[in-house]
Amino acid sequence: MSKIYVIHENEEWTVHLRRRLEELGLPFEEWHLDEGTVDLSSEPPEGIFYSRMSASSHTRDHRFAAELTGQVLAWLEAHGRTVFNGSRALELEVSKVKQYLELEKHGVRTPKTIAAVGKAQILKAAEAFNSKPFITKHNRAGKGLGVQLFQSVEALRHYVDSSAFEEPVDGITLIQEYIQSPESYITRCEFVGGKFIYAVRVDTSEGFQLCPADACQIGDLFCPVGEQIEEKPKFQIVDGFYEPILEKYEKVLAANNITVAGIEFIRNSDGEIYTYDINTNTNYNSDAEARAGKYGMLELAYFLGKQLDKKTPVSVS
Repeated sequence: MSKIYVIHENEEWTVHLRRRLEELGLPFEEWHLDEGTVDLSSEPPEGIFYSRMSASSHTRDHRFAAELTGQVLAWLEAHGRTVFNGSRALELEVSKVKQYLELEKHGVRTPKTIAAVGKAQILKAAEAFNSKPFITKHNRAGKGLGVQLFQSVEALRHYVDSSAFEEPVDGITLIQEYIQSPESYITRCEFVGGKFIYAVRVDTSEGFQLCPADACQIGDLFCPVGEQIEEKPKFQIVDGFYEPILEKYEKVLAANNITVAGIEFIRNSDGEIYTYDINTNTNYNSDAEARAGKYGMLELAYFLGKQLDKKTPVSVS
């Protein structure tokens, strides 16, 4: 029997999708690819495949999960299987450099960014920002890994020469212009089936490392969103959101065979939009969704169910 295969490496980030698939009575199987084998002489099972592999998998001691997934996706695609968020999506998931190049190619403005390998080169790259504030981040990141704000090259020098410096898993540090918003928030646009479903406003007043996943709210030290005790929630779905840039985002996703994604942007003091992240392993915040009555994982489960129906032959008695 054909079924939905969900490829991932993090149980906590997959539990909500699992519940929605069960709720809809859809047949599915999970492939947890923190380790495993790929028999190149065998054929994959029939069905449809959806990858939720994360760029931050190495932070959960799954150092080679993304690399293994890349080989599995290539195997599936070589056999003509239907794969959502396949090889190209994973390629962009683990490289912000490639994300920015692809966004710019489609007319989407990104912050000025320099990629550097080596501490001396990181410092040299920072000099290009002419004493203006800048941030560092990891090329392969997720969860805001390595994001730090600096006001000067000297401050950066103290950081890279200290024990606090985080070496990126791929060795590539990005030095990026700091886009200061007049209000402390960023906007994350969610897409399912390559189409926009909603935008969520994320309060950044407590820092950059802001993952919407519920699991991050209950103990992930790299993603300190914490419990919401203040009157204003950290995540708020924006009612009736529309911006012309959504059309460009959808073209970017279509050109790269990305079905499910969260794309983040920030506005500067002039209201100009700068896009800085494509997350193909997107998560949703359940509190924000409950308040708005919109549910990303339910939309995704419906989408996968419809795609499975297209692949399932109808028996004629």
